Amino acid sequence: MFVAQKLRKESIAEYLLYMWQIEDIIRAYGCSLPVIKKNYIERFDFTPEQKDEELDWFGNLIRMMNEEGKRESGHLDINRVLLQDVIDLHGRLLQSSKFPIYNAEYYKVLPFIVELRNRGDKDINEVETCLDALYGVMMLRLQKKEITPETEKAIKEISIFVGLLSDYYIKDRTEGLKFEDDDM
Repeated sequence: MFVAQKLRKESIAEYLLYMWQIEDIIRAYGCSLPVIKKNYIERFDFTPEQKDEELDWFGNLIRMMNEEGKRESGHLDINRVLLQDVIDLHGRLLQSSKFPIYNAEYYKVLPFIVELRNRGDKDINEVETCLDALYGVMMLRLQKKEITPETEKAIKEISIFVGLLSDYYIKDRTEGLKFEDDDM
Protein backbone atom coordinates (compact mmCIF):
# COMPACT_ATOMS: atom_id res chain seq x y z
CA MET A 1 0.00 0.00 0.00
CA PHE A 2 2.73 2.43 0.95
CA VAL A 3 4.74 1.69 -2.19
CA ALA A 4 1.56 1.89 -4.28
CA GLN A 5 0.67 5.32 -2.87
CA LYS A 6 4.14 6.65 -3.64
CA LEU A 7 4.24 5.19 -7.17
CA ARG A 8 0.78 6.48 -8.04
CA LYS A 9 2.04 10.03 -7.51
CA GLU A 10 5.38 9.54 -9.27
CA SER A 11 4.86 7.14 -12.19
CA ILE A 12 1.52 5.75 -13.30
CA ALA A 13 3.25 3.05 -15.36
CA GLU A 14 5.31 1.84 -12.42
CA TYR A 15 2.17 1.97 -10.29
CA LEU A 16 0.25 -0.24 -12.74
CA LEU A 17 3.14 -2.71 -12.99
CA TYR A 18 3.37 -2.80 -9.20
CA MET A 19 -0.36 -3.40 -8.87
CA TRP A 20 -0.19 -6.23 -11.42
CA GLN A 21 2.59 -7.73 -9.31
CA ILE A 22 0.47 -7.38 -6.17
CA GLU A 23 -2.40 -9.17 -7.94
CA ASP A 24 0.01 -12.01 -8.74
CA ILE A 25 1.35 -12.06 -5.17
CA ILE A 26 -2.20 -12.37 -3.85
CA ARG A 27 -2.84 -15.27 -6.25
CA ALA A 28 0.46 -16.93 -5.29
CA TYR A 29 -0.70 -16.93 -1.66
CA GLY A 30 -4.06 -18.43 -2.61
CA CYS A 31 -6.00 -15.20 -2.03
CA SER A 32 -5.65 -15.92 1.69
CA LEU A 33 -5.23 -12.90 3.96
CA PRO A 34 -3.79 -14.93 6.90
CA VAL A 35 -1.19 -16.49 4.57
CA ILE A 36 -0.32 -13.07 3.09
CA LYS A 37 0.02 -11.62 6.58
CA LYS A 38 2.29 -14.41 7.78
CA ASN A 39 4.43 -14.92 4.69
CA TYR A 40 4.49 -11.46 3.11
CA ILE A 41 3.50 -8.54 5.34
CA GLU A 42 5.46 -9.81 8.35
CA ARG A 43 8.69 -9.65 6.30
CA PHE A 44 8.56 -5.85 6.22
CA ASP A 45 9.75 -3.52 8.94
CA PHE A 46 6.35 -1.95 9.57
CA THR A 47 4.95 -0.50 12.76
CA PRO A 48 1.90 -2.37 14.12
CA GLU A 49 -0.32 0.40 12.71
CA GLN A 50 1.31 0.13 9.29
CA LYS A 51 0.87 -3.65 9.35
CA ASP A 52 -2.83 -3.16 10.09
CA GLU A 53 -3.17 -0.67 7.22
CA GLU A 54 -1.33 -3.01 4.84
CA LEU A 55 -3.51 -5.92 5.97
CA ASP A 56 -6.68 -3.88 5.37
CA TRP A 57 -5.42 -2.91 1.92
CA PHE A 58 -4.66 -6.51 0.97
CA GLY A 59 -8.02 -7.57 2.41
CA ASN A 60 -9.81 -5.07 0.19
CA LEU A 61 -7.86 -6.21 -2.87
CA ILE A 62 -8.69 -9.85 -2.14
CA ARG A 63 -12.37 -8.97 -1.72
CA MET A 64 -12.35 -7.13 -5.06
CA MET A 65 -10.58 -10.03 -6.77
CA ASN A 66 -13.22 -12.41 -5.45
CA GLU A 67 -16.14 -10.14 -6.41
CA GLU A 68 -14.73 -9.52 -9.90
CA GLY A 69 -13.80 -13.14 -10.57
CA LYS A 70 -10.09 -12.35 -10.80
CA ARG A 71 -8.77 -15.06 -8.45
CA GLU A 72 -7.08 -16.94 -11.29
CA SER A 73 -6.16 -14.21 -13.76
CA GLY A 74 -6.94 -10.75 -15.05
CA HIS A 75 -6.59 -7.30 -13.60
CA LEU A 76 -8.81 -5.60 -11.07
CA ASP A 77 -11.35 -3.16 -12.47
CA ILE A 78 -9.68 -0.26 -10.61
CA ASN A 79 -6.46 -1.04 -12.47
CA ARG A 80 -8.26 -1.51 -15.80
CA VAL A 81 -9.97 1.89 -15.43
CA LEU A 82 -6.65 3.54 -14.68
CA LEU A 83 -5.06 1.79 -17.65
CA GLN A 84 -7.90 3.06 -19.84
CA ASP A 85 -7.18 6.61 -18.63
CA VAL A 86 -3.56 6.17 -19.71
CA ILE A 87 -4.66 4.72 -23.07
CA ASP A 88 -7.01 7.68 -23.59
CA LEU A 89 -4.18 10.11 -22.84
CA HIS A 90 -1.97 8.23 -25.32
CA GLY A 91 -4.58 8.79 -28.02
CA ARG A 92 -4.93 12.49 -27.22
CA LEU A 93 -1.15 12.96 -27.24
CA LEU A 94 -0.87 11.30 -30.66
CA GLN A 95 -3.70 13.41 -32.11
CA SER A 96 -2.26 16.70 -30.90
CA SER A 97 0.45 18.60 -32.73
CA LYS A 98 1.64 19.96 -29.37
CA PHE A 99 3.64 16.83 -28.48
CA PRO A 100 6.14 16.11 -31.29
CA ILE A 101 8.62 14.42 -28.93
CA TYR A 102 5.92 11.98 -27.80
CA ASN A 103 4.94 11.28 -31.40
CA ALA A 104 8.57 10.68 -32.38
CA GLU A 105 9.07 8.31 -29.45
CA TYR A 106 5.88 6.45 -30.35
CA TYR A 107 7.00 5.90 -33.95
CA LYS A 108 10.41 4.79 -32.70
CA VAL A 109 8.83 2.08 -30.53
CA LEU A 110 6.02 1.14 -32.94
CA PRO A 111 7.97 -1.65 -34.71
CA PHE A 112 8.49 -3.36 -31.33
CA ILE A 113 4.79 -3.00 -30.52
CA VAL A 114 3.84 -4.51 -33.88
CA GLU A 115 6.18 -7.44 -33.32
CA LEU A 116 4.85 -8.05 -29.80
CA ARG A 117 1.25 -7.89 -30.97
CA ASN A 118 2.00 -10.34 -33.77
CA ARG A 119 3.36 -12.79 -31.18
CA GLY A 120 0.62 -12.26 -28.63
CA ASP A 121 -2.83 -10.79 -28.17
CA LYS A 122 -3.57 -8.57 -31.16
CA ASP A 123 -6.74 -7.26 -29.54
CA ILE A 124 -5.12 -5.38 -26.67
CA ASN A 125 -4.14 -1.73 -26.91
CA GLU A 126 -0.59 -0.67 -27.75
CA VAL A 127 -0.05 0.83 -24.30
CA GLU A 128 -1.12 -2.40 -22.60
CA THR A 129 1.14 -4.32 -25.00
CA CYS A 130 4.06 -2.19 -23.81
CA LEU A 131 3.17 -2.66 -20.15
CA ASP A 132 2.76 -6.42 -20.67
CA ALA A 133 6.25 -6.54 -22.22
CA LEU A 134 7.76 -4.61 -19.32
CA TYR A 135 5.98 -6.83 -16.81
CA GLY A 136 7.09 -9.99 -18.61
CA VAL A 137 10.72 -8.93 -18.60
CA MET A 138 10.45 -7.92 -14.95
CA MET A 139 9.20 -11.45 -14.17
CA LEU A 140 12.04 -13.00 -16.21
CA ARG A 141 14.56 -10.93 -14.26
CA LEU A 142 13.03 -11.96 -10.94
CA GLN A 143 13.35 -15.59 -12.04
CA LYS A 144 16.95 -14.87 -13.12
CA LYS A 145 16.19 -16.05 -16.65
CA GLU A 146 18.20 -14.97 -19.67
CA ILE A 147 17.01 -11.99 -21.69
CA THR A 148 18.24 -11.73 -25.26
CA PRO A 149 20.03 -8.59 -26.47
CA GLU A 150 17.16 -8.00 -28.92
CA THR A 151 14.65 -8.10 -26.08
CA GLU A 152 16.85 -5.81 -23.98
CA LYS A 153 16.94 -3.29 -26.83
CA ALA A 154 13.17 -3.43 -27.30
CA ILE A 155 12.54 -3.09 -23.56
CA LYS A 156 14.86 -0.09 -23.34
CA GLU A 157 12.91 1.71 -26.08
CA ILE A 158 9.55 0.68 -24.63
CA SER A 159 10.68 1.91 -21.20
CA ILE A 160 11.56 5.32 -22.60
CA PHE A 161 8.20 5.56 -24.39
CA VAL A 162 6.16 4.38 -21.38
CA GLY A 163 8.16 6.66 -19.09
CA LEU A 164 7.33 9.63 -21.30
CA LEU A 165 3.64 8.68 -21.33
CA SER A 166 3.73 8.27 -17.57
CA ASP A 167 5.32 11.71 -17.14
CA TYR A 168 2.62 13.26 -19.32
CA TYR A 169 -0.05 11.46 -17.29
CA ILE A 170 1.23 12.92 -14.02
CA LYS A 171 1.60 16.37 -15.59
CA ASP A 172 -1.94 16.18 -17.00
CA ARG A 173 -3.29 15.26 -13.55
CA THR A 174 -1.33 17.92 -11.67
CA GLU A 175 -1.15 20.86 -14.10
CA GLY A 176 -3.33 19.89 -17.03
CA LEU A 177 -2.00 19.47 -20.54
CA LYS A 178 -3.08 21.74 -23.38
CA PHE A 179 -3.91 19.63 -26.44
CA GLU A 180 -5.50 22.16 -28.80
CA ASP A 181 -3.64 24.52 -31.09
CA ASP A 182 -3.52 28.22 -30.17
CA ASP A 183 -4.47 29.36 -33.67
CA MET A 184 -7.83 27.62 -33.70
